[in-house]
Amino acid sequence: MKQKTLNQKLAILSDAAKYDASCASSGTTKRNSRNGSGLGSTTGSGICHAYAPDGRCISLLKILMTNFCIFDCVYCVNRASSNVERARFTVEEVIWLTLEFYRRNYIEGLFLSSGIIRSSDYTMEQMVEIARKLRVEHQFRGYIHLKTIPDASPKLLEDAGLYADRLSINVELPTDASVSRLAPEKKPPQIRKAMADVRLQIEENADATHTGRRKPKFAPAGQSTQMIIGADASSDGDILNSSTRLYSSYKLKRVYYSGFSPIPDASNTLPLIKPPLIREHRLYQADWLLRFYDFQVDDIIQPEKDGMLDLDIDPKLAWALANRALFPVNINTADKHSLMRIPGFGSKTVGRILMARKHKSLRYDDMLRLGAIMSKAKPFVTLVDWTPGGLIDAANLRARFAPPPEQLVLL
Repeated sequence: MKQKTLNQKLAILSDAAKYDASCASSGTTKRNSRNGSGLGSTTGSGICHAYAPDGRCISLLKILMTNFCIFDCVYCVNRASSNVERARFTVEEVIWLTLEFYRRNYIEGLFLSSGIIRSSDYTMEQMVEIARKLRVEHQFRGYIHLKTIPDASPKLLEDAGLYADRLSINVELPTDASVSRLAPEKKPPQIRKAMADVRLQIEENADATHTGRRKPKFAPAGQSTQMIIGADASSDGDILNSSTRLYSSYKLKRVYYSGFSPIPDASNTLPLIKPPLIREHRLYQADWLLRFYDFQVDDIIQPEKDGMLDLDIDPKLAWALANRALFPVNINTADKHSLMRIPGFGSKTVGRILMARKHKSLRYDDMLRLGAIMSKAKPFVTLVDWTPGGLIDAANLRARFAPPPEQLVLL
């Protein structure tokens, strides 16, 4: 077999990494090399080639160490039985690529995942060695995110956290039953134990010792996880309930959603196709409402939708339309909780409103200056110079916000 060049490996393994969605550098500690020692920075500029779900551009070298894998997870394009082209980086090749990409100002750091080769421990050892050499031998101070392997030894996970800014361990699917059916080599109890161990290690290392000294930083940007959507019959409500439990149990920084559809048949002839990105987008929006806007899953998921989010309009707007009796809200007298539930109002806008109305009664033009999206909010609010009249009860109100129908193309 002809040996692949580094460029060929990079093309294969960067493309294979696109299915790893948990790729964001928020939350890490600030490090830089301006004092003359080390290389890299967590805050420098570069060419952005990855996007966080909230829209922030981040520049990371995002690759798999290898797309060979001994596991045969049905939903994974890199499963053992797949006929995709395979490649594998050596430890030194990943290090060289990271350093050279950084020197060229292409990236701010490294996101590294991998298929499982030989064994979980062997694979994890290789990934930890990459992070260790970057930090210790090359004094690399940029961001490192390692996608860890839950059934690797606890010592390897502990070592990984000493060199990486963030660790992530995939829960794979919303339910244990789906994991057992579609990824039988993976064990949900082992995944949860590994996530719990990481949480405990993060908390333990954040505390000072009895001497008052800080312990070595352990995954200072925390841990995240990824959940596959579309590979089983889980509804959006099932997914969001599962995410809520994960945030609570493991103090996650983020749950990322990534979809594969349809499930391949036994002959593995069906391609894995990304499901409509709009479903992922709606799940991220709903996730944001649960975490920062005091919504509950039962608020967001409407019973008549069979547990699914409305794909045509965002979850907050869908909630407001389903609860019109609570509107319109008087912007000049409403409490923060009520303001946060108005479509078109973000948390920063609400903060500005609360500050501004201490000094004056707010008018329509004031809202525009404060950053409110009034094209979405105006049916739901009253101001000194604005009232929606009968707009809030209009039968066609939802149609005003839904996208226009598209002409289907016959193939």
